[in-house]
Amino acid sequence: MKYIDEFNDPALARRLLDEIRATATRPWALMEVCGGQTHSIIRHGIDQLLPEEVELIHGPGCPVCVTPLEVIDKALEIAARPGVIFCSFGDMLRVPGTGRDLFRVKGEGGDVRVVYSPLDALELARRNPDREVVFFAIGFETTAPANAMAVHQARRLGLTNFSLLVSHVRVPPAVEAIMTAPACRVQGFLAAGHVCSVMGTAEYPELAERHGVPIVVTGFEPLDILEGIRLAVRQLERGEHRVENAYERAVREDGNPAAVRMIEEVFEVTDRNWRGIGCIPSSGWRLTNAFRAYDAEYRFDVTGIRTEEPEECRSGEVLQGLIKPTECAAFGTTCTPRTPLGATMVSSEGACAAYYLYRRMNDAPTPQAARAAREEMNPVA
Repeated sequence: MKYIDEFNDPALARRLLDEIRATATRPWALMEVCGGQTHSIIRHGIDQLLPEEVELIHGPGCPVCVTPLEVIDKALEIAARPGVIFCSFGDMLRVPGTGRDLFRVKGEGGDVRVVYSPLDALELARRNPDREVVFFAIGFETTAPANAMAVHQARRLGLTNFSLLVSHVRVPPAVEAIMTAPACRVQGFLAAGHVCSVMGTAEYPELAERHGVPIVVTGFEPLDILEGIRLAVRQLERGEHRVENAYERAVREDGNPAAVRMIEEVFEVTDRNWRGIGCIPSSGWRLTNAFRAYDAEYRFDVTGIRTEEPEECRSGEVLQGLIKPTECAAFGTTCTPRTPLGATMVSSEGACAAYYLYRRMNDAPTPQAARAAREEMNPVA
């Protein structure tokens, strides 16, 4: 159980909490960038164990949550077309578009399939030469290498019936956008370890220096997160602002050079809309001209779709760390996992989903309440 049990040790957690309490002498606000870290924090109650001087702000680090509504509607339009096999990771199927989701399209006769890798979709294209196979390529830097490899392989194999609907986003421009927002309260960041395992840490020192914030690369287990908080608070108390790697077992400074080369061959940087946030310059990837033939957005001519978010959904404010999920009037009432208004309630990494799953509308959820929430989050088909 290496890398699981040893990073969940209660005695070590108490020791780290004691060190954080002894170090923090004034209020500090830290943002965890990744939604996976948010779920770990809420599940283990880390934010409630910290001293009152340390506040955790949930960031926009859930790729499902930030996939813009117009891209969801493009996916729905393509998936509903005859002759199309639309492939996606499972957590995208319940993300609401304008009036429906991919589950609804599937129920209405669309050929929507859950796959575990873009290479699974590529194999479907190979076995179904008379069908158009589209893979919904979303995600941060972590999923980009596999998606790039799928397109690269499609061209090598001469497959002309395979394409990607791309909505890739990049973390460093999002950090820049957060720090330059007028209402920003963030004084330090816990950077996502899985992103840095691909891209490395080279883009972060300049951000830390320009904005005067410590950036600590962390993992996802409780001790990973507590160690990241400890290091960030220590820097803040000392008046420092640099990048520290607290996830050395997975992250190197140069990341994964082979993966980066594959990304750079297939994708190019572009401006990207983030759901509930708006356009962040240079925050996304799109297929280069050399691979434009594999771009589903152009292949199916769905470039002109425009949408508006429901007014009662405040997921954009949640994603920017401006409010906690419980500060939204719709949370847990008109917005639940069965009737979601926004992606933050249905994504497996969404902050609203984490608060609902672990019953954060109450301070001390009962085992029965937690079990009921899990059953609602994962209903039996």
